Amino acid sequence: MSKIINCLIVDDEPIARDILENHLQKVATVKVVATCKNAVEAFNQINSNQIDLIFLDINMPEISGLSFAKSINKNIKVIFTTAYREYAVDGFNLQAVDYLLKPISFERILQAVNKYLGEHTSEIIENSSEITPKTTEFIFVRADRKMVKINFSEINYIESLSDYIKFHLKNKIIVTRETISNIEAKLPQKDFLRIHRSYIVSISKIDSFTNEFIEIHNKALPISRSYKKAILYKLEHL
Repeated sequence: MSKIINCLIVDDEPIARDILENHLQKVATVKVVATCKNAVEAFNQINSNQIDLIFLDINMPEISGLSFAKSINKNIKVIFTTAYREYAVDGFNLQAVDYLLKPISFERILQAVNKYLGEHTSEIIENSSEITPKTTEFIFVRADRKMVKINFSEINYIESLSDYIKFHLKNKIIVTRETISNIEAKLPQKDFLRIHRSYIVSISKIDSFTNEFIEIHNKALPISRSYKKAILYKLEHL
């Protein structure tokens, strides 16, 4: 049985804390002992609990993540989380386990936890057997300088425009800087279908389809030749 890793999440942004906690709840070897909005709360948790690993934001008011990391017991390991790439050198100079740039995907969290395990135990999470079956019904994406929640049920289709993604929702469009492959990895496969290098559709929102197009709310979306056989088979066997 894997050793349980007692973790803290320290971030002054409530949404950022929620995203990390949601990701970490899927990893059976990780227990989130507490989430903290500042270094003072984190100090109190360290004094009250056995903490192995801290997911630590760098840019926080009063006491920065870097200053906090310098002041804690070196047996407690740190994974930095930040929106600012320029802090990476300082983070690694403090012998951080890893350095995660926001927005942080579940796959990236799993990689960081595996890195910690590789340094401290002989056990590595290799597949979903170490992940609890709990699923989420939403994702967070960065738009308009904040993390925006998108419920899967509201998505009609997703469109890729170079380095940007447009989420076509029930009543609005949300644009984020991301690749469509990264977004596809975060979606439940049973509910969404990649039909083209530039399009992912919500299966439940499909009004009609042919060998060439899928129609959603009077919008005809092209089916790529490379995806066609698998798409038509799946749609015809729903």
